[in-house]
Amino acid sequence: MPDVEVLKQASWGATRDNLMLGGAANGIDGAHILTPLPYLMHTGKVTQNNQPLPMAIVARLNYDCQGISVAQEYAGTGVGLDASKLKDAFAAKKAAGKEVKAAMTFPGGTHDLWLRYWLAAGGIDPDKDVSTIVVPPPQMVANMKVGNMDVFCVGEPWNEQLVHQGVGFTAATTGELWKGHPEKALGLRAEFIEKNPNATKAILMAVMEAQQWCEAKENKDEMAAIIGKRQWMNVPVADIIGRLKGDINYGNGRVANGTDFYMKFWKGGVSYPFKSHDAWFLAENIRWGKFAPTTDVKALVDQVNREDLWREAAKDLGVAAADIPASTSRGVETFFDGKTFDPANPSAYLDSLKIKASA
Repeated sequence: MPDVEVLKQASWGATRDNLMLGGAANGIDGAHILTPLPYLMHTGKVTQNNQPLPMAIVARLNYDCQGISVAQEYAGTGVGLDASKLKDAFAAKKAAGKEVKAAMTFPGGTHDLWLRYWLAAGGIDPDKDVSTIVVPPPQMVANMKVGNMDVFCVGEPWNEQLVHQGVGFTAATTGELWKGHPEKALGLRAEFIEKNPNATKAILMAVMEAQQWCEAKENKDEMAAIIGKRQWMNVPVADIIGRLKGDINYGNGRVANGTDFYMKFWKGGVSYPFKSHDAWFLAENIRWGKFAPTTDVKALVDQVNREDLWREAAKDLGVAAADIPASTSRGVETFFDGKTFDPANPSAYLDSLKIKASA
């Protein structure tokens, strides 16, 4: 694929806007994207004039390794995986007439949903007890430094950078909320796929090869050096490499080395876009009012998720049969608070949740 131009995007909002334009209009045809975003665009929930843009998810790009970080002023609460330890501190701040701000990267996106799940599991209503704000990932640390937010959820290396700068600490990594959770996806405009079936397959094959390279432990240092460069993340390798290898300095005196909360790229079916995972993201966005409670989750997933294209590309690439999932479902998922999600029955999951926006 010699003609592909890889363009860094300033924010998830910019990614959406450029996908709306499309490559022919100086935008983009596909993107490394927050898994729920193609669904929100496909249905016109986050687009200008609510204009739907037919989208497809053709691969998952990674699992785990996002973080929920808290400002230094809350270090004394002992908050970690249990968000309830922030409840009194947040209530006191609000009682003093100040706003409690929780930052994420895009409404309805993965970071918004991890943050909301964590807060709600601790008895904190993300719609009533805090104000959620949108901040692009590279601006998270600078905004925390000047007191613009109390807590944020974002991918790496921004949580690790926060710790290195002494501005705050990580309460939990998202792998602790849901072990082996899906995160980013490869999303393409449906129109691009229709017009360019061969290019679509070639892009998929190239991405799969890259995922296999990223998975290998011996490549982590080179990977950190590449993505730390000025034209990409523009951050020191020291801010990237630790958590990439599973070594986590939480910044509150807690250090965990050799964990399996590092980012996964290939082994265990990471690249395959399980429909069951997309169903959970849709259920959570029903929970928080982005989609109507009457949404036909299965039908919507079937429209956007093109796991069939992944299977074709994997076969052509010579991926071992053992690395190609037999089912479109990974089955029942279990979360840190004991909740379970059965993709065959999203409504039962939603009924089990106490704090939610949807009636």
